[in-house]
Amino acid sequence: MLKRKKGSCTTILVGKKATIDGSTMIARNEDGAGPLNPQRFVVVNPSEQPTHYQAKLSKVEMDLPANPMRYTSTPDANPVAGIWAAAGINSDNVAMTATETITSNARILGIDPLVDDGLGEEDFTTIVLPYIHSAREGVERLGALLEKYGTYELNAMAFSDKDEVWYFESIAGHHWAAIKIPDDAYVVAPNRFNIDDYNFQSPDALYAKDLPDLIDTYHLNPDTEGVNLRHIFGSATIKDTRYNNPRAWYGQKFFNPEFDTLPIDQDLPFICRTDKKISVEDLKFVLSSHYQNTPYDPYGTGTESEKKQFRPIGINRNQELHILQIRNDVPAEIAGIHWLAFGPNTFNAVVPFYANVTDTPASFRDTTTESDPTKVYWLNNVLALLGDSNFGLYEDQENLFEEHTVAACRHLQIAADKAYQDQNDGQAYLGSINQQMADEYVKNANKLLGQMLALGEPQMKLQFTLND
Repeated sequence: MLKRKKGSCTTILVGKKATIDGSTMIARNEDGAGPLNPQRFVVVNPSEQPTHYQAKLSKVEMDLPANPMRYTSTPDANPVAGIWAAAGINSDNVAMTATETITSNARILGIDPLVDDGLGEEDFTTIVLPYIHSAREGVERLGALLEKYGTYELNAMAFSDKDEVWYFESIAGHHWAAIKIPDDAYVVAPNRFNIDDYNFQSPDALYAKDLPDLIDTYHLNPDTEGVNLRHIFGSATIKDTRYNNPRAWYGQKFFNPEFDTLPIDQDLPFICRTDKKISVEDLKFVLSSHYQNTPYDPYGTGTESEKKQFRPIGINRNQELHILQIRNDVPAEIAGIHWLAFGPNTFNAVVPFYANVTDTPASFRDTTTESDPTKVYWLNNVLALLGDSNFGLYEDQENLFEEHTVAACRHLQIAADKAYQDQNDGQAYLGSINQQMADEYVKNANKLLGQMLALGEPQMKLQFTLND
């Protein structure tokens, strides 16, 4: 069996009444166990979807339903350990992101052990997303698969359509719980069990059918009142105070500066509300952040101990960032937007690719397993490595690159939204717009690289002049 790898991602979810334009948004950093796990951006057309699925990291295999839908995804460039499709939007404008690695505790794992030959992160998007017609249906299909096959790891996933956002957490080997995020709320979820207050009687709750009985039978609820799934099934470890809680704290403080909380707090809220309408740019900032304007910023002015105290959100292990947006103010054919960035987030920008296409731009699609800076994944990693060497020197150029790139892509998108209805071949037209966005990105990223070289080379130690 191949060695299993664990990611450590950060998820943000936003309901349609909490966003600036009335769309739903689910977003996640896909973080690898280490740097440099090349990613691709592809469209899986129905003819390319397998009819029989065989996992690479376990013995799970299954026949898949007939009539799969087309969907976007971001698989690993090297398929030796599985597809790892990660996230996408299908042709019914249903989005899925999978997965956020989460925590558990010995009490529930002793009752329902993990299943070594069960499902895992490599599998979920491929076996669920092409077959669901709503976010709720995604939860139901995924839950049924987990109950049947079990899982060898603990993960959180999210689904969205134009109306609803659902968050799903696996619980031990075969159990799970999901909750609909209120339309006027947002969630920041790091690598821990996140769902807190839970009402089994609510129509906005879905779960393994025996979950309430399991809690009662095995005396799992530590609270005298109510049901808090994080207290029952999750963790509250020292690692959480350094690795997980600070990321939720910083994201929540960005949206709600009035929150009186600390980075190490174990009971940070799960569902939050803010008076500010949330934009794509807000999500990108939080998912790229490294505790700016706090002593904990690795690039900041805190002590060396403070700068290493907490795990940043933007990190060298970021493989790709996606913001899956389903819009409500445009026709359904152009509603799904797969915003995407590759590599460490401190030195990249998101591109708003239309999901209703049959192919993707080669610079994002054809990522090689060896370094090739003509491909965006590798180009972004070059920018990140150089930028990290002297963040203060390059910060302004990076900020301008991101602003100008996103602005240029938004301008293309606005024009394409207006022109779409006049096209004879809508998918081909959207594909051409995606290509223009990719070309704009590559042009601007190479310009940024040139600016960084011009600033950085005079700072090199390997220099000597007659005036020295």
